[in-house]
Amino acid sequence: MISFELSEEQTSVREAMQGFASDVLRPAAREYDEASAIPDLFFQQAWALGLTATQIPESYGGYGAERSPFTNALVLEELAYGDAALAVAAMTPCLFANALLDHGTDEQKQAHLAAFCGDSFHTGSLALSEPKPGFDPFAPSTTAEKKGSGYTLHGVKSFVPLAASAAHFVVIARSEDGLDAFIVPRDTPGLTVSETEKNLGLKALQTSELRLDGVDLPAAQRLGGAKGADVRRLINQGRVAISAVLTGLSRAVLDYCVPYSKERVAFDEPIAQKQSIAFRLAEMHMEIESSRWMTWKAASDLEAGRDATRSATMAKRYVAEKSMWISDNGVQVLGGHGFIREHPVELWYRNARTLGVLEGTATV
Repeated sequence: MISFELSEEQTSVREAMQGFASDVLRPAAREYDEASAIPDLFFQQAWALGLTATQIPESYGGYGAERSPFTNALVLEELAYGDAALAVAAMTPCLFANALLDHGTDEQKQAHLAAFCGDSFHTGSLALSEPKPGFDPFAPSTTAEKKGSGYTLHGVKSFVPLAASAAHFVVIARSEDGLDAFIVPRDTPGLTVSETEKNLGLKALQTSELRLDGVDLPAAQRLGGAKGADVRRLINQGRVAISAVLTGLSRAVLDYCVPYSKERVAFDEPIAQKQSIAFRLAEMHMEIESSRWMTWKAASDLEAGRDATRSATMAKRYVAEKSMWISDNGVQVLGGHGFIREHPVELWYRNARTLGVLEGTATV
């Protein structure tokens, strides 16, 4: 039997995120986008939600709640309804912590997870994307070569969220064993964190490039130890997360366009009564519903421990394409108003365009 009914706990979490998105994220989105920075106050507000610590078992210093990729997808959609850049920023600590929870050895968890359970904001990040055309996350150019009992990393990573403040990075590289992942402290010799990148969208989210020039790591820094990590699952988690964020962003566009089209009068009647507008809004709604079901299907595959490569890839590709279409049509519905900062649709358009081509900026 297939059911899309949420549990009582999931409903409660969803409602809490809706409140945070409307009270904190949406009012601050424009200011932070213009400043291309997020103040410490926001990170403390987001930290108080316990988005990371609630997924960490008590044995590692957390709150002991069960980790749920599906619930995380719900959280990301609701936060992104407020603002996509701030949603990704709020969940960035999970990029590092969840990778350790799912793939790390007990020693790695004991060494790092407690830092994510304190009273002050703490983050690590994930270095997956690379600055080259047609980047394939399953075939990175970054390499990890065996050197004695350890590894040496070479390569360049781009669009690493909150890299300027991250204490550690999970770096995805290609080794003789295939796809691999490594825990790299930010003060490791050979690792350089660039200045903040200048991006079309997600401007509030500060991202940086990582350059790894002969970064030597002991074998203990290989995520998962001797057996390694399931990097394919890490990539799939990121694709589901981006799908959830884009679904929330698309909802925001539609919910802004509907009342606008009812109030905007042209040729003596609201433009919502024009078939070209009404049909466009109806199709936007259908595509948002489809995007959510595809995202939930992929998230449920992850939750059940099934191989989510197919469902996550399909969701990411479909939702990225449709969110771009929805945000573009949102601009068209507003006409000239769609291009000015008085309305948030142009911001959502830029965020949708940026998110649609990224990998590894969020996780479930």
